[in-house]
Amino acid sequence: MLGISQRLACQIVSQHRSTQRHQPGEPDRDEALREQLRQLSRIHSRWGYRRVHAHRHQQGWCVNRKAVQRLRREEGLRVPVRRHKRQRLGTSTCPADRLAAEYPDHVWALDYQFDQTQDGRRLKPLNIVDEHTREALAIKVDRRIDADATVGVLDSWWPTAAGHRGSSAATTGPS
Repeated sequence: MLGISQRLACQIVSQHRSTQRHQPGEPDRDEALREQLRQLSRIHSRWGYRRVHAHRHQQGWCVNRKAVQRLRREEGLRVPVRRHKRQRLGTSTCPADRLAAEYPDHVWALDYQFDQTQDGRRLKPLNIVDEHTREALAIKVDRRIDADATVGVLDSWWPTAAGHRGSSAATTGPS
């Protein structure tokens, strides 16, 4: 065409001569099936390749099950993983409606929090809160608060609360 041979033209552009002789292949003969698989996947997202194959077969399509499986995989059509709801075992020993605070000093909550100082050392505040008024009744901040320290805080605070009407206590958070 330009007056030079194919061999010389391919050598100039650093191409193999076989690339010039390549004939384009026939178009994808499965394109209609691919489109129908995508459409079925939009409508019936829980159907797998076996169910889709049976549906196609009932509609008169003569298609191989393995071909349906291959085309679905190539298209990235997958059945979404079903998330099972976590089953709770037994019944609650302290239902939430029983611990709802109806008046001040009715229900108290113990709450542990965790923090750290600027130099990286841990702090562990213990808060005792009236659930009705949200008033902090006692606060203790220390590097470590174990069960004995918690009992000590309750012992030191409880005599001041003994004149109150409340008698229930709720515990939240790890101890």
